[in-house]
Amino acid sequence: MVKFYESFFNYDYPFPAVSLAYFLRYPNPYATHVLSTDVIDRTFDPSTQRLHTTRLHLKRSKIPPTVLKLLPKGILGASSDGGQSYILEKSVVDVREGWMKTETRNLEWTGILSIIEKQYYRRPSDGMATPGSSTRDLVEKTKKEGTDVTTTVTLLSRFGQAKLLKKRGETTAIHPISSTSSEEEEAPVRKGIFSSWSTSSLQRTIEAVGLRRTREALAKSKDGMTVVLERLRHGGLVQVLEGMQEDSHRTFGQDPNLPWKRAWRQGKDSGSEDSS
Repeated sequence: MVKFYESFFNYDYPFPAVSLAYFLRYPNPYATHVLSTDVIDRTFDPSTQRLHTTRLHLKRSKIPPTVLKLLPKGILGASSDGGQSYILEKSVVDVREGWMKTETRNLEWTGILSIIEKQYYRRPSDGMATPGSSTRDLVEKTKKEGTDVTTTVTLLSRFGQAKLLKKRGETTAIHPISSTSSEEEEAPVRKGIFSSWSTSSLQRTIEAVGLRRTREALAKSKDGMTVVLERLRHGGLVQVLEGMQEDSHRTFGQDPNLPWKRAWRQGKDSGSEDSS
C-alpha cells in the first residue's frame, strides 16, 4: 500500500530569500528536534548554473505509540523510546530560472515506514528576479514577489512484507495457486489482539499514522521557515546567524558567546569607531 499527500503554499518572500532561508532553517524554534546538519556533498555546474547539495540531518525521533502497539516486542530495541534517526536531503537550485527542487527521505526504520518528501520552490512566472547586493535587499527590493511551493509526500510501509512473501512462496511450493482471496493468503504479523489483522491492514494503519504526523511536521516546517525569513527581512544575514545561535543555546545549552560572535562584535565595534 502507498499513501500520497500533496499541498500547495506561497511564501510572501522572493525566491532568492526563500532558497537562502531553506539552507539556514536549522536550528529554529520549531525544529528543536534537529540535532545536527552536515553537508556531505556540494557541486556547482557552470554549464547549467545550478547548485547541487546533499546534506545529512540527525534528528531526535520517536515512533508513535499507536505504531509501537502494532509491532512485535523487541523489534526496535531501545531505539523505540527516544532514539535518533538520519534524514538524507538532496537539493538543486537554479537561481537564474528561479526554482529549487528538494527531496528528503528517512534512512532509519524504512522497513516499517518509508517517507519521501519532494518540494518544488519556484518564482511566479510574472515575478521579476533582482540578483542583489545585500541579503536584506533580496527581500526588500522584491517585496511584492512571492515564492510558490508544491510539496508531495509518499508514504510506504513494507512491514510484514518479507514474511508474507516467504509464506506465499512456501505455500506455492506445496500447493498449486488456487482462486483463494487475498485475505486468506495474507499471514498475520503478530499474535494477540492484532492476530486477525492482515499484513495490508497493518501497513495501511502505519501509513495513516505517518500521514498525520507528516501534516503536522509540514506545518511546523513552514513556521520555522517563516521565522528565518523574518529575521532575514529585519536584520539580514547577521540577524539570521544570531537567531540560530540563540536557538542552539535554548535547545542544547550551548554558550552563546562563542568565538565567531565575539569576533563579529569586535569587528563591528572597531568599524563604528573608524566611521566616527
